Amino acid sequence: MEYRYLGRTGLKVSELCLGAMHFGGPTDESTSVRILDAFVDAGGTFIDTADVYNGGESEAILGRWLRGRNRDELVIATKVWGRMGPGPNDDGLSRKHIRTAVEASLRRLGTDHIDVYYTHVYDDATPIEETLSTLDTLVTAGKVRYLGASNVPAWHLQKAIDVADRHGWARYDALQPLYNLLDRETEWELIPVCRNEGLGVMPWSPLRAGWLSGRFTRGMAAPPVGTRIELAADRGLIESWDNYATERTWRILDEAETVAAETGRTVAQVAVRWLLQAPGVTAPIIGPRTPDHLADNLGAAGWILTDDQLARLDKASEKPTVYPYDILAGFVRRP
Repeated sequence: MEYRYLGRTGLKVSELCLGAMHFGGPTDESTSVRILDAFVDAGGTFIDTADVYNGGESEAILGRWLRGRNRDELVIATKVWGRMGPGPNDDGLSRKHIRTAVEASLRRLGTDHIDVYYTHVYDDATPIEETLSTLDTLVTAGKVRYLGASNVPAWHLQKAIDVADRHGWARYDALQPLYNLLDRETEWELIPVCRNEGLGVMPWSPLRAGWLSGRFTRGMAAPPVGTRIELAADRGLIESWDNYATERTWRILDEAETVAAETGRTVAQVAVRWLLQAPGVTAPIIGPRTPDHLADNLGAAGWILTDDQLARLDKASEKPTVYPYDILAGFVRRP
């Protein structure tokens, strides 16, 4: 496992981040502990969760596991926004909710500080100054070390950085966006903002909920039984079969399978490796449900895709751009 700086900061994190979304849900505590142990044994130091994952149980499992570990050797990230109760102030990015949520996360995690604290979703109901000034007090108090954003439009991310800089507040140092071979819209504006402003990028869903796991191939008429994709439509999830079972997806999977055969790797490892070599990316967030899934994901580290292989994957996954990117592409003066 290699280590990379988180954006422009001096914080080093492992090149793969372990996502704990399944802990306390489809992955029980004993299995979660096995996954955590194996990740750390492989050199992983960066672990990501959120207060809303399985009603707080993901944080609680991680907290119980942390008691037997050297806390200072690990980088723990969690998030705030999601609904944690029935009250009118039990979600969002207001001062009241953030202050309540961070204390609850600290209790569940059993720690006195959070290394990276993300705002989970952009909140259009709360003034950005209220959110950022509150986050700054958490950094000043030592309860939070670094700040990050997730699921945010590029204009709002840039505005947040500018407002923080203007007031001398702690600014966002990390972005956690949806980004993978199937979903490359993040490259249009969010990645350029991050590269220009020095934010680290931690892509979530690098395997797009299983589409890039190797279980899906051209010619399939329906998703495998029991997969997340089979249930996605009923749950209203955007990764549903109808949204992704397209010629573009099969073209990407065809090329990923070819590259996997060339490298002696799995399709999942190729997909995560592509992200690891994508400009601006710090650490993809792998979200294994089982130790076997983790072992496969860890195989994305320690090797390199060639320039030719990257170019072929890039070409296969090209997505038609929309205005104004289609016009601006013809005026690009620097590679």
